[in-house]
Amino acid sequence: MVPKSKVGKLLRREIRDEEKRKQKESKEDTEMGSMGLRALLPGDLDRVSEIESRITGHSRKGFLEKRFAAAAETADGFIACAAVRDGKLAGYAFARIQEGEFGSADAVAVLDVIGIDPDAQGMGIGKALLAEMERRMKARGIGTLRTQVDWGSPAMIRFFSSTGFLLAPVHILERDTSPLREEIREVGSAGADARSPMRAGGDYYEALSRDRVPVRSLSEDDLAAAVRVDRKLTGRDRSAYYAAKLREVLTESGIRVSLVAEEDGFVVGFVMARVDFGEFGKVNKSAVLDTIGVHPGFAGSGVGHALLSQLFLNLATLQVETVLTQVSPENIGLQRFLYSCGFHPSQRLMLSKTIS
Repeated sequence: MVPKSKVGKLLRREIRDEEKRKQKESKEDTEMGSMGLRALLPGDLDRVSEIESRITGHSRKGFLEKRFAAAAETADGFIACAAVRDGKLAGYAFARIQEGEFGSADAVAVLDVIGIDPDAQGMGIGKALLAEMERRMKARGIGTLRTQVDWGSPAMIRFFSSTGFLLAPVHILERDTSPLREEIREVGSAGADARSPMRAGGDYYEALSRDRVPVRSLSEDDLAAAVRVDRKLTGRDRSAYYAAKLREVLTESGIRVSLVAEEDGFVVGFVMARVDFGEFGKVNKSAVLDTIGVHPGFAGSGVGHALLSQLFLNLATLQVETVLTQVSPENIGLQRFLYSCGFHPSQRLMLSKTIS
């Protein structure tokens, strides 16, 4: 039995906590009273860039310029919201609309940019932005919102958890390119005619695959070929998805790193990846591998290894440190292939929320 003195202390503590909670909610309501929500506009670029610099400690204006331009050009491909407080933009959120990801026929919104002015944090602006985004999603018939968060960011995990996000059935994998960068430095220091026994691919099989399979940069003219290969793999025509993905990796990405593999002049495989410029025009440390496809008639012939080997080599030359990708849990074959190419589970989590 708990002594009465302790019961009294517990009850008083609960009452105090409840009063603090109500005071906080009242304060948030008062502070939110002067806030409005609207669509993010092209004229918001400088203010968003300023807030991003304060949050991250470096400029991302080049990336943001491309994102604003893409949202203006393809309005149906994005949902972009802004929170204005006392006449000044205080927060923003970007979500890209994706169709066909992981073979899904339904559209999903992927939140990849959200920021709150450090002077306005703790006022409920982030939750208000998400609510506005969900309202706009409902109006467009989109029922799923996804985002990524690093396991080492407990504040962001708590924020998304408090707004109804759950772990999504998607695995995020990553691969380090540092061994390739070291080999590139060694070959470069030995002179142009030097030959590394491992080649820059870091593996005999990958090096041989790259030698045997012609690989070149992906271009706009390769859309039909990518759709044709994907149709052979999935039995579906996902032209709209690949048109959007091609535009993303060739136009919105800061650097073109996507590739195709050819046999007798015909495209038999492709890999779509993107990497952007970061602070002072430097290349970001991470690249994203969006999709890879190999014509089923060339399965097991080294086409996939050749594509990834060349991609890793190109990224290592650009000083990109990490390659990230996503795979659905049931796609065991793709997981096995990616693991064989050096990928391993990432410390990033995919979160998802169903909008009802």
